[in-house]
Amino acid sequence: MRIKKEDTVLAISGRNAGTGRTGKVLAVYPARDTALVEGMNFVKRHTRKTQEQPQGAIVTREAPIRMCKLMLYCPQCKRGVRIANRPLAEGAGRGRECKRCGHGFDA
Repeated sequence: MRIKKEDTVLAISGRNAGTGRTGKVLAVYPARDTALVEGMNFVKRHTRKTQEQPQGAIVTREAPIRMCKLMLYCPQCKRGVRIANRPLAEGAGRGRECKRCGHGFDA
């Protein structure tokens, strides 16, 4: 997966696309190819009556958003960027890197 938990992402299509809004990834669901992003894709959930809420309620919360609508946000470029997988160091494996400026996401 190109997007991981705790990454900052930018919406490139859908309801949040033109706003330039970024958010932190709270959870990633690879089987469904979606991610839960803080502050994006709000939905209203109708909850039934409980002892805490005797009237019931309409709760607004985040819903998962498709990965194809998200792009990793580079803090140096100040924009959504494509990433490249490059070697980190001798025998240290591979890490994600910005294709424009070379900023490493996996430190």
